[in-house]
Amino acid sequence: MTRARPEDWYATTAKADGVTLIAEPFIKEFYRCNIWHVRGRDRDMLVDSGMGVVSLRQWVPLVSGRPLTAVASHTHFDHIGCHHEFPDRAVHHAEAAILADPGRAATLADPYVTDAIFDRLPPAPYLSATYALRAAPATRILDDGDVIDLGDRHFEVIHTPGHSPGGIALWEAATATLFSGDIVYDGPLIENCYHSDAADYHRSMLRLLDLPVRTVHGGHFPSYDGARHRRIIRAWLDGRDGAAS
Repeated sequence: MTRARPEDWYATTAKADGVTLIAEPFIKEFYRCNIWHVRGRDRDMLVDSGMGVVSLRQWVPLVSGRPLTAVASHTHFDHIGCHHEFPDRAVHHAEAAILADPGRAATLADPYVTDAIFDRLPPAPYLSATYALRAAPATRILDDGDVIDLGDRHFEVIHTPGHSPGGIALWEAATATLFSGDIVYDGPLIENCYHSDAADYHRSMLRLLDLPVRTVHGGHFPSYDGARHRRIIRAWLDGRDGAAS
């Protein structure tokens, strides 16, 4: 398999409301994390940071040069790979230990990280067999109801366990924008991780159903509107309720 050049590893797409999608296009879509950059007046926010196989700070100028808070929606390998590059790092308390010591099993790098998840391999000297995440101890521990303050923008932390114990979503009421992490997105949802919990997942989906969202930026797959958000969750809930009856 051919290797990508570092300068080609990331692609950026501007969205509405000062949001930019940073993607790793040579990772197959199912495994490709959406990295979200949000511009604020006083500081910026980064929601997740990809696999960490190519430096974000070096190759994506958007994330350097201004104060920035790097938030982990949760601590699976595809979401926290570049967190160590940022001095201000936030994560829910239930997964703070993993961010500080991100082993391959705890972050699901085992069993998922193999050459098969790429369309082009990362630049040398990357090897899937020795892929490892760098420790990035949190400088801020988050809990439900906390707020990420960017000066003119405020994102409420919604604890959404189920996919993982410390999963969070971020809600900006002023723009009706939700960064949903991996609890809900427009694609196959993962409910069977080693620390997933079915009852927690159900409660989190119920909680997100009634949010008056206009736009949802998920941890994977394309963004979508509020009507699609409600259809995805209702279909998921109907499926679980039907299986239980």
